[in-house]
Formats: sequence, C-alpha cells, structure tokens
Amino acid sequence: MGLHRRPTPCPAPLPARRTSPPVHRRPRHPTLLTHAPQQSTTTTHPTTEGIDMTRTDITFPSGETTCAAWHYQPESAENPGPIIVMGHGLGGVREERLDAFAERFAAAGYACLVFDYRYFGASGGEPRQLLDVKSQREDWKAAVAFARTLPTVDPDRVVVWGTSFGGGHSIVTAAQDKRIAAAISQCPFTDGLASGTTMSPITSAKVMTRAIRDVVAARLGRAPVMIPTYGAPGSTALMTSPDAVAGVEALMPPGATYPKGVPARIALQIPVNFPGREAKNVTCPLHVAVCERDTVAPPKPTQRYAAQAPRGEIKLYDAGHFDIYVGEWFERNVTDQLDFLARHVPVA
Repeated sequence: MGLHRRPTPCPAPLPARRTSPPVHRRPRHPTLLTHAPQQSTTTTHPTTEGIDMTRTDITFPSGETTCAAWHYQPESAENPGPIIVMGHGLGGVREERLDAFAERFAAAGYACLVFDYRYFGASGGEPRQLLDVKSQREDWKAAVAFARTLPTVDPDRVVVWGTSFGGGHSIVTAAQDKRIAAAISQCPFTDGLASGTTMSPITSAKVMTRAIRDVVAARLGRAPVMIPTYGAPGSTALMTSPDAVAGVEALMPPGATYPKGVPARIALQIPVNFPGREAKNVTCPLHVAVCERDTVAPPKPTQRYAAQAPRGEIKLYDAGHFDIYVGEWFERNVTDQLDFLARHVPVA
C-alpha cells in the first residue's frame, strides 16, 4: 500500500514553532501548458491511511500564465468520480498543510486538485507574491474548469474547498457556478470591514500608507512595495494577531520557509471585499467551519452569512484561526468535513 508522488520529500508532522530554518527555494517559472498537463514522474511512499493513491504534479492555464497543482487520485476510486478542488488562504501555498487535508480526502476515495494561485509557489506570473482578489477568483474558475476535463472526474461532482482568504473564494465560486456539487469553507475571510477591526488604528494607518506607496510604485513602473502577510502584534503586517506568527509557521514543513512579503496594494482591496455576502446565492450544500476564537477572520459575521445559505451547515470550534490545521482540532475538523462529503457527495 502506498502513496505515489514525485521524489520531493514528504512533510513530517508539524511542530508548533520552528527556529532559524534554512530557506527552501521552489521554481519560479514552471513550464507553460501547451496541449496537455505537464506531469512529473511518480514514486511510492507509505501512508498511514492504508490506501493506494497517486500524487502527480501538473499545471493548468489561468489568465496569461499557469497554475501549479497536485492531482491526488485514489487507485481504487470510483471512475469517473468526485474531485475536491482546494486553494489556500492569504499568501499560502500548497505545502502549508493542504497536503494533510488532501491525503485524508484521498484516503476516503476522493480525488483532489490542490493548486497554488498565480504569482505564488510553483505557479507562474509576475510580479511574484502578488495578491489580487480578481486574479485569484479567476484561478478558482480555471481550476474547476480544468478538474472537469480530467478523465477520472465526473464533471458534475466537483467540490470546492477553501481556507481562510480562500474560504471566501470558495463561497463566491460556488455561488457563481451552479454545477458545483458542494462547497467547504474553512475559517473563512467573509467580511473585509470586520477583518479590518482586528488590527489597531496605528497599524491600519501604516498598512494603508504602504499600500498607497505600492500603487504609486506600480504606476511608475517601479518594484513593488512589499508588506509581510503576518507579524507580531503592533508590527506593520496584514495579520498581527497574537497567534499569527506561531500559527503560520506551524503550517510549514520542518526546515522550510516561504516568502511572506506581498505587494502592499492588497490592503486596499481587503476592506471592500465581502465574499460572505454571496453565501445566500450558494444553492449547493455548504459546510462552513467557524473558529469561535478566531482573531484573524471574525466569526460572528461568518455565522450570519452562513446562516443565509439555503443548504448551509455551520460547525463551531472553540479554537483559534490556525488551530484547525494541526493536532486535535485538525482531526475534529477533517472528520466533520468527511462526514459532510459522505452525506452530500458520496463515493460509490
């Protein structure tokens, strides 16, 4: 029994904190897609799930570039069968615990397409690390469209799964694409104004000043003015909750670090971004995992929006924003998600 994947080492169980790890560099410009997905050689690794599956590196077109993705395919899965399209949050990449969720889903018989947004990770696009709401939602549409072309996939049984900033994207994607079979939104960003209240007025002013400088730099053709996606309380960063630094770093594989700076212009988009308002237009089953002690994506607005979804389900966890990616909270969370999937998009 084993998991077939590329020769890249598998992430080990994640520590709560790391100290001074070496930098892990990934390719910035993957081969562009021409006629078919670019696929890597696969190898076998044992899994604790006791099921055979393959994990293949592929790319798919989005906009004027390509997005890199992992395609998980259980060997004993229904064919054609369901697939879960998965995207990360604010500045996140696949290696930051999305593989842990995908392996659990694949072990239950679900294919998965786990992608990086353009400008991030192994995906293409310049400038690097650019966070742009419109582009990311286009990437979601492209990922869903690509998933439907896979020969092992039933195109009417596509599930979208997003977390944090990507949790808002998954709500919008499901609202706009009525063929989506089900949606999962985990500790989602749903309300830009509410999220803005999580930082102090002084920090907010510093962030906005840097955002304006970045917009001016872009118009003058200069290099982006960067801002960290996370930092300590009081620092000039997009997430400055007390658990932000330890929380984000707990998602990283041991010995790896990833760029945490993004062009600061995204700070001008966040306050006017309200993906939760689209929940009322999601007609498929919608599972929303809400962390009641979330100091990054405030839980109360999310609960109000989720309650408006015609087929919405809300799961509450007495946990912080980053807790449900690891440890006991991860186990509870992923178990609830598997139960939701089994009820609404069962594997034959």
